[in-house]
Amino acid sequence: MGVATMQPETSPSQTEGRRVRLSVNGVCKAFAGTTVLQNVNLTVREGEVVALLGENGAGKSTISAIIAGLIMPDAGTMEWEGKPYAPTSPGDAMAHGVGLIHQEMRLLPDLTIAENVFVGRLPMTAGHIDREQMRRRASEQLQRLGLDISPDTPVRHLRVAAQQQVEIAKALTLKARLLILDEPTAALGGNETARLFEQIESLRSEGYSFIYISHRLEEIARIADRIVVLRDGLGVAEHETAQIPVNVLLRDMVGRNIDRLFPHMTEPRPREVLQVQGLCSAAGAFSDVTFTVREGEIFGIAGIVGAGRTELVRAIAGADPVSAGTITLDGTRLALSGPAEAIAAGIVLVPEDRKGQGVLLEHSVGDNLALGNMDRLGGHGWIDPAKIRDFGSRMIERLGVKGRVEQQARYLSGGNQQKVVIARWVARTPKVFILDEPTRGIDVGARAAIYEVIADLAKSGMAVVVVSSDLEEVLGLAHRVMVLARGRQMGVLDRDEASNLAVMALATA
Repeated sequence: MGVATMQPETSPSQTEGRRVRLSVNGVCKAFAGTTVLQNVNLTVREGEVVALLGENGAGKSTISAIIAGLIMPDAGTMEWEGKPYAPTSPGDAMAHGVGLIHQEMRLLPDLTIAENVFVGRLPMTAGHIDREQMRRRASEQLQRLGLDISPDTPVRHLRVAAQQQVEIAKALTLKARLLILDEPTAALGGNETARLFEQIESLRSEGYSFIYISHRLEEIARIADRIVVLRDGLGVAEHETAQIPVNVLLRDMVGRNIDRLFPHMTEPRPREVLQVQGLCSAAGAFSDVTFTVREGEIFGIAGIVGAGRTELVRAIAGADPVSAGTITLDGTRLALSGPAEAIAAGIVLVPEDRKGQGVLLEHSVGDNLALGNMDRLGGHGWIDPAKIRDFGSRMIERLGVKGRVEQQARYLSGGNQQKVVIARWVARTPKVFILDEPTRGIDVGARAAIYEVIADLAKSGMAVVVVSSDLEEVLGLAHRVMVLARGRQMGVLDRDEASNLAVMALATA
């Protein structure tokens, strides 16, 4: 795979010697004169999992799209099981046995789960859609992934984690011999991830192959046989084992040493900014939740998917109604009827669904930054474009966003899109800053930058609440961690007593 930055000092992969299923040789690709892949080589053998690592923009999605027939390479060749392979469409690739699960979910919200799983290939009997067969086969895959839900449920009623599992179920019904999984666990909790890994292990034992793309390096050691690293469109390292120290992989990915992923934390101040007492969800997602967050504290909320974490912070931010309990901010009890009242009071939320709820992709970075700050950028019912440009430039510089004020948000990396959402609210200097899944789908280098931003929010005196499915993230950032399970508060752990084992023991109690 190009010229590796180092040679692994561990034993060869256990899959060495198996039949080569896919071979990518010298593939190049450029868009609008910008080279995104340069002479990339990749080999995937029968029954192995190859991890493809790299920062956002390294070329992982582009090489995956070429393999899956979404785009054509400018140069280079591919072989599938020893024969020339040059798919011209996803259907062509699927006919060979290659399936791709996209990082960004592409489900049709008004169709049912079963219809989404089989869209484009509906089972037919005597010229009619066999809905019973469709529901049965979809239900089988959902149960294999541990998703206990009716296949007749419309997708729009599912939360992000459940939608991701539907994407995975869809791919498993394709019976592909090579599955490309692009951030498949980004929206999954620990139990759901474990179930997915069990399924991958089962399929691998039957000879199925995988290209596995993830920013969660702890997953790579658990699931992969080999590791290939891309940087700036080049293949910079290939390791014949997944048991590689994290600092080595980080150096491969970013081209420099990263001394630490999580920033040094300062101690919070004693004054309590946010007090939540006996809070209950009107929809039954959580009940009787009580906690406080101090000035300068990062308060983590952990729990498996379905624990009620997102619903809780949405309620605190005024987005979801409550049936009982109180929210007190700086000694004043709030009665929130919507997010606007929460924002006015000093509580802001960065939502878990960045593209669906946080960023307007078709609008400029400046317009996105102006959202939530319109009262400061105009007067008498008019918005001043010059003020938007000036405001946008200042916030881009303050948060280190790699983008321009006039640039469409869709062309920013995931990490920079997240910085834009954070910058929007930083400008208001809120009292409580809530971040739900702050680094989902963001590469390691950008994650470190986001963590620095979060630490700086706390250092400035804000009360910060972080919800994450990534337990390492919660433990690395939070001064205290509250654990939820099935909508119930199981306990609050101080930093010195919070550990993977302690959190999971409460989350699964």
